[in-house]
Amino acid sequence: MSPLHPYPDLSAVSWRLRRLALALGVAATLAACAAPGQSSARKDPLERIRNVVVIYAENHSFDNIYGLFPGANGIANATEQQKLQLDHDGTPLKELVTFGPDGKPDASFAVMPNAPFRIDAPPVSRAPTQIVPSPTHLFYNNQEQINGGSNNHFVAMSAVGGWVMGHYDGSQFRMWQWARDYTLADNFFMGAFGGSYLNHQYLVCACAPRFDGAPDYMRAQLDSDGRLQKRAGSPSAHVGAVQLVNAGQVTPDGYSINTTQPPYQPSGIPTAANGARELANPAGFARHGGKPDLPLPPQTGKTIGDTLSAKGVDWAWYAGGYQRALRDGVQDPAAARKVIYAKGEDSPNFQPHHQPFNYFANYAPGTAARAQHLRDGDDFVQAIASGQLPAVSFYKPAGVNTQHPSYTDMVTGDRHIADLLDRLKASPQWNNMLVIVTYDENGGYWDHAAPPTGPGWADRWGPGTRIPALLIGPSVKKGHVDSTAYDTGSILKLITRRFGLEPLPGVREKVGDLTGALE
Repeated sequence: MSPLHPYPDLSAVSWRLRRLALALGVAATLAACAAPGQSSARKDPLERIRNVVVIYAENHSFDNIYGLFPGANGIANATEQQKLQLDHDGTPLKELVTFGPDGKPDASFAVMPNAPFRIDAPPVSRAPTQIVPSPTHLFYNNQEQINGGSNNHFVAMSAVGGWVMGHYDGSQFRMWQWARDYTLADNFFMGAFGGSYLNHQYLVCACAPRFDGAPDYMRAQLDSDGRLQKRAGSPSAHVGAVQLVNAGQVTPDGYSINTTQPPYQPSGIPTAANGARELANPAGFARHGGKPDLPLPPQTGKTIGDTLSAKGVDWAWYAGGYQRALRDGVQDPAAARKVIYAKGEDSPNFQPHHQPFNYFANYAPGTAARAQHLRDGDDFVQAIASGQLPAVSFYKPAGVNTQHPSYTDMVTGDRHIADLLDRLKASPQWNNMLVIVTYDENGGYWDHAAPPTGPGWADRWGPGTRIPALLIGPSVKKGHVDSTAYDTGSILKLITRRFGLEPLPGVREKVGDLTGALE
């Protein structure tokens, strides 16, 4: 055996070929192990995704549901400054008191220490099958609650007081297991300050709607520091809910920020007696002490739907109860509504302000785009089963299935969304699917994590408080907690990157695109 040829049956030529093969193998191994961007052979993880599904639930902060999740940035990581809530004058509250609809202490609520507490444990002991109060979730209130990242004005700036500090043991929910099996994002923030209305708009356009002609009574009244004006004699958070001059639906300079009704049916504003049945009455209906609540003018800004269509990418917004709500909306305005904002036994409790495309002129009644892209929740279930989901699907549960406090419970929505995930996993399209389950906003509940700030991370509209987000699918990391900084605009960024779309200008430059959760 020659020392130059350790394999006795190999010739010098064959040995050189063997050494070349070994060298190429090592090179290939090194290339495979190289850092992202160092190998031209490394594929974009999004290339495996053919179907993106977004499920948009309601009104819970991350800490409220996942604050006890193993390995996540939960309540145990909150600083004393973040947990200790302050009164309006900046002094620590001695205890937590919650307030009823009259703004006065709620006798059914046990006075609690000034700290986070379990809703579903003694002494509060509200089961997740029970409907609970809905904390204040408005644009300017949310900014004051965050208080520069200290998160210690949640109680003071809420109509329900100490209730905002409550959370659940999320391990009892079916969605908790999906989070354990796939990826839970624990650094995901709602795109805009405030409530559901503006965050649904942000989901589709990364923008705030314009309402230049809004009357003064619809506009927020701010003090010299840009904060909401408090009424003279507004009480301490020990004894009563904060009293504001006008939290407003519209900013002083004409942006629509808090719930405003769509100009088209289904809308919370009925049709005019002698007007087109597909439209909300442009004169509004009496509210504000007799002054009319006006619908938002049709919007003309660009949405993710527009950019998808421009690229020839099929998409749909599926809404639970949509067809029933549409029939409810176009009936005689004198008739009682049984679906739109209705809590009847058989009602889906359809919420028109959760339907963002219904505010845009491109999707007005009678347009081809409306007929093609705005669909019912039943269509979503059928498309899952038949393997005919479009490339991008947004699904908005009906009100009864959203987990929104005050009109539904936690368990009903948890089961609904988990059932949909079971269906999606059994779908013929599952192998190339990415599902994003998240919440529109925090519902006014406290969370300890400070939202990102600074250029490229934040702007006038947000981001607001941290919310849950789950990423689910065959290409998603298993049993993973992703701490990349995301917000609602990350969904738009991912869809834009995957399908090569024109970027929407409102998406923040530095926010992640969710690919950190992909294998």
